[in-house]
Amino acid sequence: MLELAILGLLLEAPMHGYELRKRLTGLLGAFRAFSYGSLYPALRRLQADGLIAEDAGPDTLVKRRARRVYELTPQGKKRFAELVADTGPQNYTDDGFGVHLAFFSRTPAEARVRILEGRRRQVEERREGLRDAVGRANGTLDRYTSQLHQLGLESSDREVRWLNEVIAAEQAGPSATSTTNPNNVSKTEGEPDHG
Repeated sequence: MLELAILGLLLEAPMHGYELRKRLTGLLGAFRAFSYGSLYPALRRLQADGLIAEDAGPDTLVKRRARRVYELTPQGKKRFAELVADTGPQNYTDDGFGVHLAFFSRTPAEARVRILEGRRRQVEERREGLRDAVGRANGTLDRYTSQLHQLGLESSDREVRWLNEVIAAEQAGPSATSTTNPNNVSKTEGEPDHG
């Protein structure tokens, strides 16, 4: 999933490692922070595979090392398109889904629906597993463990509801997901927006 995230960010603009790490954290949230220990080996692999290229910057006489700027190659753009169109089960996991969701605007519509449906199935299975565990425990769980299971069930229920809404909007087409003019009131060009 790190490959998808790096390629997706470099698709926007070339950037150096520090900026890339900062953007990854901003894109995926602090809960999914990437260390330099995982970022730079990934950058080296992508470079070895010909998906990104490195520009060391202008030659200078300054003793300090220049920042390396990474940019996407044509092969990298092709690989990104393959990754966002991939609907395999790795895209339904917590990490995989979060990264893929960050690039849904660049994901083909059919792939978005398949990934959302796969994620829904996975969350529903997790929810049923929790329900079974609670049922088998039959009062043997302490108060805190019981509350933890309840929190998991409520979170799963909430995510399934959200997924159902997003899937329905995707299946309804682009007009259903447009928020630019929610009341479908036509405006004359140049007319001020009052609201």
